[in-house]
Amino acid sequence: MKGKVLLKTALAVTATAVAGSLGTDPRSTWYQRLKKPPWQPPPQAFPLVWTPLYGLITYAGARAFSRTGPERGQAVKRALTANLLLNAAWPALFFRTRTPKLALAEILVLNASNVLLIRRTWPADRRAALALLPYAGWTVFATALNTAIARRNP
Repeated sequence: MKGKVLLKTALAVTATAVAGSLGTDPRSTWYQRLKKPPWQPPPQAFPLVWTPLYGLITYAGARAFSRTGPERGQAVKRALTANLLLNAAWPALFFRTRTPKLALAEILVLNASNVLLIRRTWPADRRAALALLPYAGWTVFATALNTAIARRNP
């Protein structure tokens, strides 16, 4: 893995993580009053999950970029860029606009983006694609959680 590629990928993923954390406010009165499913993890669980997931995204992205040619590399880059933008947007849609249904629509697009990212990464490097699976799994769980909150809070 090339150091410059790893650094650029890490910076993009870190920017996504920072944007997401700035958009998240689990202490807000609005969020506290939402009816949530009993299986929702406590707020402190989310950074414990997201930190290694962002590490895996960085690893997978840099590894795929380093093991592919310019044409396929551009496809991976576009898929990762779109995915990171969607990832960063969800917290703002959910917590700042306070519209769980809009956030649900967005996270469904993020799930599709995860599938596309894995499909684009697979031919470049299978290990990188497999490293993205926990992230895709977590966003499916987040989709279920978002769905349950949207249903409980019309």
